[in-house]
Amino acid sequence: MKSASSCCYCLVDIGVNLGHPSFVKDFEKVLERAKEAGLLKVMITGSCEKTTLQASKLAAENPGFLYYTAGVHPHEAKEFVEGSTIQFLKAHLKNPACVAVGECGLDFNRNFSPRDQQLNAFEKQVQLACELGKPLFIHERDAHTEMVEILSRHGAKLPPAVIHCFTGTADQAKVYLDMGLYIGLTGFLWKDRSENGVKFALKSRLIPLDRLLLETDAPFMYPKVNDKKIPAEIRERFTQKALDLHKFTSFDRNEPCALPAVCEMIAGYMGVPPEEVARQTTENALRVYGLN
Repeated sequence: MKSASSCCYCLVDIGVNLGHPSFVKDFEKVLERAKEAGLLKVMITGSCEKTTLQASKLAAENPGFLYYTAGVHPHEAKEFVEGSTIQFLKAHLKNPACVAVGECGLDFNRNFSPRDQQLNAFEKQVQLACELGKPLFIHERDAHTEMVEILSRHGAKLPPAVIHCFTGTADQAKVYLDMGLYIGLTGFLWKDRSENGVKFALKSRLIPLDRLLLETDAPFMYPKVNDKKIPAEIRERFTQKALDLHKFTSFDRNEPCALPAVCEMIAGYMGVPPEEVARQTTENALRVYGLN
C-alpha cells in the first residue's frame, strides 16, 4: 500500500459516520485507506448520545487524525431531554477533540421526529453553540425557511456554521452564503438532476471556494463516478489514484477514501484544478474547526 504522501491532495473530511456497524470488521484498514487518500483529519459525526460516545472513543484512540462532533440529529429530536441532553453535549464539547455542535438541524422531508420537537432541539443546540463559540454542523432537508429563521435570530452571535451535505437549490445556497455560512458537499453531486441545484451552483461559481467544505458522509452518499449522466469531460478528469481508491467504496458502504473523487468531481463542475479545491477546502476546514 502506498503511503499517505503518495496522494497529490491534502484533504479534510468534515463528516463521516465511522461508528456505523459496517465499519467494525475492518476499521483500521478504512483508516489506512483514508490516509492513503491524503486525508489529514477526519471528523466523526455524533448524532445522538450513543453515536457521540462512540465517536469520542474512536477519536481518543486516534488523536490528531480523528475528531468528532456532539449533537442531536433531527431524526433523534424525540429523544432530546430538556436540561440533561444539553449537559451531556456540554461535557463533550469541553474535549479538544470535539470540534462542533451537531449533527443538528431540521428534516421536514422524513419527519422521523415531530416538527415541534425538531425545532426545539435545534434551537437549543444553536443557543449552546453561540454560548460556547463552537461551530455548528447542520442538517437541513425541506426546512430552508425555518432554518433561516432560527439562525437569523442569533445574528452576530452565530459561530461558524456548515450546512452539511447540501442538497438544496442554488437560490437556497446563496441565502446561506449571504448569512456567512459554509456549504459542505458530498458525493450526492453525481445524482443531482435539478436545473437549479448543486451542479448549477458550482458551474456558475455561486458557491465560492473559500466557503466550501468537503465530506463523504460515509457510509452514505456514495459517489458514482462512472455514471453516464456525468458529462464525459468531467468523467475523463478523474485521476487513476482517485479511481483506485474509489474501488473500495460501493452503494453498500462509502468510505473516506472516496474524498479525492469527490474533490475531483467538484473541481470538474467548477472548472478549476482539483489541487485548488483541495488546498482551499482544507484551509477552510482547519480554520472553521480551529485546528492546525
